[in-house]
Amino acid sequence: MARALLLLLLLPGAALGASTVDELKSLLRETTTARAHFAQIVLDSNMKTLQQVTGTMQFSRPGRFRWEYDKPYEQLIVGDGTRVWLYDKDLNQVTVRRVDRALGSSPAALLAGSNEIDKDYVLRGLSSRDGLEWLEAVPRTPDTAFERINLGFGKSGLEAMELRDQFGQITVIKFSTIERNAKLAPELFRFTPPKGVDVISE
Repeated sequence: MARALLLLLLLPGAALGASTVDELKSLLRETTTARAHFAQIVLDSNMKTLQQVTGTMQFSRPGRFRWEYDKPYEQLIVGDGTRVWLYDKDLNQVTVRRVDRALGSSPAALLAGSNEIDKDYVLRGLSSRDGLEWLEAVPRTPDTAFERINLGFGKSGLEAMELRDQFGQITVIKFSTIERNAKLAPELFRFTPPKGVDVISE
C-alpha cells in the first residue's frame, strides 16, 4: 500500500467551501511545486492499524516528485518525469517503471499530473468534518487500486487524504509544514542507483 501511493500533490492555499471542486482545479493550476512532512496510517476493514510510517515529500509538476519514508523503514520513490524509481534500502533493491505505467489513475496521477482531472475522476464535494472541507474523487476506470479518494482541505490547503482500496483497507495521510511553490533543486528529481544494488525493470 505504501508503495502504491507514490507521490501525492499538496495544495496549500485557502480552505475550500461550497465550490470545492472548482477550488481544487484552481489550486492545481496555481501550484507548481510543494514540500511537506507526512504521517501515514493503513487500517484494515475493521479499522485495525496495519502500518504506520512517516516521511517527507517534494514535487515539481508535472510528473516530478520525491517521496521519502524515514520511519520505521527507509524507502525512496523518485519520479523524473519519464520513469519512477523505487529504492528499498533494506532489500538493497531498485525497481524502475515507466511513469505512465507506474501512475495510471493513482492519487499521484490525480494530483501531480495534468490539470484535466475530470478525465480520470468523478469529483464531488462532501460534508465538512474534523474541521476540514472534503472532496471525493472516484476513478472512472474500475481496475484502479483505489475505489475512492477523499481529500480534506483546511487553512493550510490539503491537510489530509483518505484512500479506500478494493479490499476495504483505508490509508490515512496527514500533512504538516506545507510549503507551496517552494524553490526546489532539479537534482532532487533525478535518481542514480547506488553501486551494487539489484535493479529490476518492469
